[in-house]
Amino acid sequence: MRKVILYIAMSLDGYIADKDGGVEWLTGQDKEAENEDTYSEFIKGIDTVVMGRTTYDQVREELSPEIWPYEELTSYVITHKNEGSTENIKFVREDPCELTERLRSQPGKNIWLCGGGSIIQPMVRDNLIDEYHISVIPSILGGGILLFGKGEKEIKLRLKYAKTSNGITELVYERR
Repeated sequence: MRKVILYIAMSLDGYIADKDGGVEWLTGQDKEAENEDTYSEFIKGIDTVVMGRTTYDQVREELSPEIWPYEELTSYVITHKNEGSTENIKFVREDPCELTERLRSQPGKNIWLCGGGSIIQPMVRDNLIDEYHISVIPSILGGGILLFGKGEKEIKLRLKYAKTSNGITELVYERR
């Protein structure tokens, strides 16, 4: 069965976007230093990405306006809007937990849970994430979009990997 993997960055105080929804703060402590590339290895095991509409818009308009960076993947964008899907980008009006469970049962590589908070939080609540790949950025935002929100129950994890580079601590946990 395919794994559902959350691969994301958060501030030290737990935010995935600032008060304005921005992510300009996603840098290490030294702007001149090169950050270690863990994405290239991670993406080799992925063929599907799930994200919310706000995350999709941010990638399309701010982070990669020239090209869709996930062209080699099948992207599922959870939205309330009626939109035409393409071969690689599927706009769906589905509960994120139900969509992910449906995708998990299909053959393929692992599923990347990309963002945002309204997609991630129900997945955490229902304990549907198999691995958490979280890069902690050396910034305290003081507000914005929380990664985890208010939890309803404890989820026990096991640390698989931890590494620090340029002040960014990458943590990889799996469910116990």
